[in-house]
Amino acid sequence: MTIVDVVNALGPIDAKSVRRDPLLRWLVFYPLLIAAILRWGVPILRNHLILHYQFDLEPYYSLLMSFVLLMTPMLAGMVVGFLLLDQRDDQTLMALQVTPLTLGGYFVYRVAVPTMLSFVVTLLVLPVTGLLRLGPFGVMATAFSACLLAPLYALLLGAFAANKVQGFALAKAAGVLLVPPLVAYFVEPPLQLMFGIDPLYWPAKFLWAIHSRDGAAWIYMVAGALFQWTLLRLLMRRMIRIN
Repeated sequence: MTIVDVVNALGPIDAKSVRRDPLLRWLVFYPLLIAAILRWGVPILRNHLILHYQFDLEPYYSLLMSFVLLMTPMLAGMVVGFLLLDQRDDQTLMALQVTPLTLGGYFVYRVAVPTMLSFVVTLLVLPVTGLLRLGPFGVMATAFSACLLAPLYALLLGAFAANKVQGFALAKAAGVLLVPPLVAYFVEPPLQLMFGIDPLYWPAKFLWAIHSRDGAAWIYMVAGALFQWTLLRLLMRRMIRIN
C-alpha cells in the first residue's frame, strides 16, 4: 500500500474518532485558544506590572513563547496517542495484520500524522500570539524544530500505557518534561546544556537562540532533531514488539 492508500484508509476513521470524543476535539483547538489569550492578555499584564511593580515582562516573552511552542506538539501527540489506545482496546491493530497494510506502515502513518499536525498548528499559533517577531522563515524553522515531539508523545502513550485510563495518568506525568526547559532559561551556558537530556529543551533553546540572533541556533536544531529521532526509533521498536 502507498502512503496515499494508508491516509485514505485510516484518515476518515481517525477524523470520525476525534469528532466523537469531546476531549480530543478540545485538545486540537486548545493551543489556538492559549495563543489568543496570550495575544490580548500579556500586553495588559505587562502594563499592569510596569505601572504597579516597575517590572517589564517583555524580556521574558521568549520564555512564554517556548511554553506555547512545547505545549503544541504535546497536545497533538496526546490526540494520536489516545487514538492508538482506543484502537488497541478495539483490537484494530490485530485486524490490520490480515490486511495489505503492514504493522510498520501503520506506525509510520501514526508518526507522520502528529508530526504534520504539530507543524501546521505551530505555524498558526506563533504568529497569533504576536509576542515575538521571527519572520516567516523563523516561524517555519521553529515549528520544524518542535514537530517531532508530537509523535514522541503519541508513541510514549502507546508504548507504556495499557489502556486509556493509564494513558491519562501517563500524559499528566509527561507534563513534567515541560519544567526543565523553562528552568534552563535562567541557567547560563555551558551549564544550561545539562538540560539537553530532556528532548523538549532543544526546540526551546532553538527558539531563544533564533530570537536573539545567535549564530549557533542551527546547531541546536540539528542536535534536537537527532536526539528526537533516536528516541522515536526506540519507541517505534517497542510499539512493534508489543503489538
